[in-house]
Amino acid sequence: MTGTIHGVGLGPGDPELMSVKAARLVRQAAIVAYFRKPGRPGVARTIVEGLLAPGCAEIAMEYPVTTEIPADDPAYNEILRPFYEKAADDLAAQAAAGRDVVVLCEGDPFLYGSFMHLYSRLRERAKVEVVPGIPGMSGCWTAAGEPMTYGDDVLVVLPATLEEGTLVSQMEIADALVVMKLGRNLGKVRRALEIAGFLERALYVEYGTMAEQTVMPLSDKGDDEAPYFSMVLVPGQGRRP
Repeated sequence: MTGTIHGVGLGPGDPELMSVKAARLVRQAAIVAYFRKPGRPGVARTIVEGLLAPGCAEIAMEYPVTTEIPADDPAYNEILRPFYEKAADDLAAQAAAGRDVVVLCEGDPFLYGSFMHLYSRLRERAKVEVVPGIPGMSGCWTAAGEPMTYGDDVLVVLPATLEEGTLVSQMEIADALVVMKLGRNLGKVRRALEIAGFLERALYVEYGTMAEQTVMPLSDKGDDEAPYFSMVLVPGQGRRP
């Protein structure tokens, strides 16, 4: 017998926003795996605090690098590649031994998540099932209390890691915007929004749906410091009845 690797989307942060299926798998899990920075509990593990069964084994997959090297530096992928390969090997070994593993994923596993790098390595080697989750952007625009798309609005989702000129050109074709992965890139995003004419409409959301949630107009934010779990939103203004 072989086990199943479940990539389980936990939603945007509030444990009550997990799906019924995700919550069931988490509560029944004998083994859970999750990504984290060294020395940190990890957001995914924090979301399920108090939900794991007694005796549940935990596999913490600790990133060798996060923001220390720019994502467009070739060294970034060279360091992460063997990390993902080893993590995939470890999970495949669990499945080969007949054990099921629940991999905890913030948001949705197939939307800008680290689980995708495991999935691409595991899908031909083991039984893998994916449980979708409410994406972080949905949690953030709900926290902001702003509908994002009206009528025929075109929503564009951008990673803030893009080059500034690319950000501007993609923003200029949008009616509504989500800019993810802010981190050290907030200053660049702010400049791009100003060039594209969106700065005055932009909202900043930090830790949406979580206890530390912050929502404000981006123009009210006096610095360019932003955690990874933050986004800039520009709601659309399209056709309405």
